[in-house]
Amino acid sequence: MLKTILSISGKPGLYRLISQGKNMLIVESISAEKKRMPAYGFEKISSLADIAIYTDDGAEVPLADVLKAMKEKESASETAFDPKKSTPEELRAYMAEVLPNFDRERVYVTDIRKLITWYNVLIANGISDFSLSEDEAKAAE
Repeated sequence: MLKTILSISGKPGLYRLISQGKNMLIVESISAEKKRMPAYGFEKISSLADIAIYTDDGAEVPLADVLKAMKEKESASETAFDPKKSTPEELRAYMAEVLPNFDRERVYVTDIRKLITWYNVLIANGISDFSLSEDEAKAAE
């Protein structure tokens, strides 16, 4: 599921992959307006299945595992606080509850804020299956 959810640098929100064109992808906004648009090769496009969080022991934890931990902590609902209005200390404390061994030097406050925002967008739009398929799990390794 996370393989088809994309983040496009310079564009707010998350997008679902709809189709592929010759030199572009056709994506649809996950938010309520469901706006479709092209995403070109020169834009930095990342699949959520390809993103991982650094840990203290040098390993990386796939984003899917972090989202599952957030889902368990929040009982499959949105977070109780607004990540945009939270202090850096609050964001780091929240991340420590979800992933206690995250690397505090390499995971920035902006990354934590983005992660919480993505989680809230996914949950608000009915996407709560964060498990990776077998193909996605192999690609993440």
